Amino acid sequence: MTKDLWINLSSKDLARTRQFYQDIGFKFNPSFPGGDSALSLLVGNPQIVVMLFPEATFRSFTASPVSDAMTTAEVLLSIGADSREEVDALAAKALAAGGQLYAKPGESQGWMYACGFADPDGHRWNVLYMDTAKMPGR
Repeated sequence: MTKDLWINLSSKDLARTRQFYQDIGFKFNPSFPGGDSALSLLVGNPQIVVMLFPEATFRSFTASPVSDAMTTAEVLLSIGADSREEVDALAAKALAAGGQLYAKPGESQGWMYACGFADPDGHRWNVLYMDTAKMPGR
């Protein structure tokens, strides 16, 4: 049975992408330095591997055209935060590092606080703080 999840994304400029994720505080995968051929991030607990490849390399894996994440939604990557302040901080870091907010930090459904940002390639991330004590039906 499978034991690991690797999410693969394309990048138009791997150096710029590396700098963006470094600036917002993502953890790099020490087992895969990647150099100019790839970028490997560790996200969450347990850790999920997010790999970013130059478009030509990514296209060779998929045998299909690479979607333009700046104009179409390819996937929404959602990550949990421990507090509203953590959501706000990540939104601010993403903006300062050259990303874009597509959803400003704010409350949702009375029990979630979230924001949405896109990296320089347009890949969309959703950052959520969930106060499950306020969740309906609890």
